[in-house]
Amino acid sequence: MSKSISGFSKLTKSKKIDWIVDTYFSNTEEAKRVLIQYWNTDEKLQQLHDEFIENTITNYYLPLGVAPNFLINDRLYTIPMAIEESSVVAAASKAAKFWLDRGGFKTRVVSTTKIGQVHFIYKGDFNKLSQFFSVIKSKLIEDSKSITSNMEKRGGGILDIELRDKTKDIDHYYQLHASFETLDAMGANFINSCLEQFATTFKREALEFYAFTEAEKQIDIVMSILSNYVPDCLVRAEVNCKVEDLSESDSISGEAFAKKFVQAINIAEVEPYRAVTHNKGIMNGIDAVVLATGNDFRAVEAGVHAYASRKGTYSSLTHAKIENGIFSFWMDIPLALGTVGGLTGLHPLVKLALELLHKPSAKELMQIVAVAGLAQNFAAIRSLITTGIQQGHMKMHLMNILNQFDANNEEKERITAYFKTNTVTHSAVVEAINKLRE
Repeated sequence: MSKSISGFSKLTKSKKIDWIVDTYFSNTEEAKRVLIQYWNTDEKLQQLHDEFIENTITNYYLPLGVAPNFLINDRLYTIPMAIEESSVVAAASKAAKFWLDRGGFKTRVVSTTKIGQVHFIYKGDFNKLSQFFSVIKSKLIEDSKSITSNMEKRGGGILDIELRDKTKDIDHYYQLHASFETLDAMGANFINSCLEQFATTFKREALEFYAFTEAEKQIDIVMSILSNYVPDCLVRAEVNCKVEDLSESDSISGEAFAKKFVQAINIAEVEPYRAVTHNKGIMNGIDAVVLATGNDFRAVEAGVHAYASRKGTYSSLTHAKIENGIFSFWMDIPLALGTVGGLTGLHPLVKLALELLHKPSAKELMQIVAVAGLAQNFAAIRSLITTGIQQGHMKMHLMNILNQFDANNEEKERITAYFKTNTVTHSAVVEAINKLRE
């Protein structure tokens, strides 16, 4: 039976595991064995992992694969991808190879501005608040110099601070809306530190502002926090080729492929039910590279999906057209990424992944990640409008099914050979295993 515990965080890792297995598992020895088998034998490396988060009891592994042959702005890349889903790496690799002979991927960073906000309540005359902000704005920036000086030396820092009236949404609610350039850092800690200093200065100086009444001086700071919605931290990735060059086989002409592809994209632009799955496929590629390079895929996900809804309805992130015999497929996507700070300097595999990518700047990483998403979407749409999604996906999923049934190497070899010419379904694989074992 479950029970509460006090002081859990102060226990050693071994004691934490003892409590976990004794409280929640019937087979305590097996549970402990599974947890311990994922520890790294290198004690220093394991300690590094233990200290990434709190209450660590073991490591949780994901496969790290690579997708080669990505030609991006005339430079070849092999892209690292950390993901558990079958067929993602294979699909990205296939799309990369397809476009390798058709000019590759073209990318450019549109902008890199990031946002943070101080949310506060002010119950007074807005004209006075506006006057106060005009007076105090330079002081807000000046008081943050100890935080921003190093960033400014590298060319970044605070870009602007605005006062925003949000009282139509919530009574007495206002914001300090600040924009930042954080260069190769994702910048979360930098931005949040600046915002908290803004709040401190803003509240302190309000007490001395001559035009405020005593009541108006009591500004209530609700919170100071960066935003993961970064519509002005934007990158474009695209591919283009002649329509006739899209044909790979006699089964479908380049023209027919292009028309059907554009129709599929158009559907995702207007139908939210399709758009969600469509964009999820894009994020298969993006999240895998974001995770492999030590960035925050949850922040990226939140910002991207907000961007997909910016016009009032959830829509496709990618777009396609045929114009003057040229097929074009592209995506604009917000990505706040970093190549310094956080895990980028700590996790050995993250260091390796960044080196594999030619040690990119944050702008370069934005472009690489966007390409991974575009490639993934191209591969998915190509499958959907030709063979169907299940043929390729289920063949990649075949090994997972075989592992569920503890198939040995001989069984895997024979069943894999059988399904090279037969349709893979879960029931068909189970039937094949049972038949082989009989």
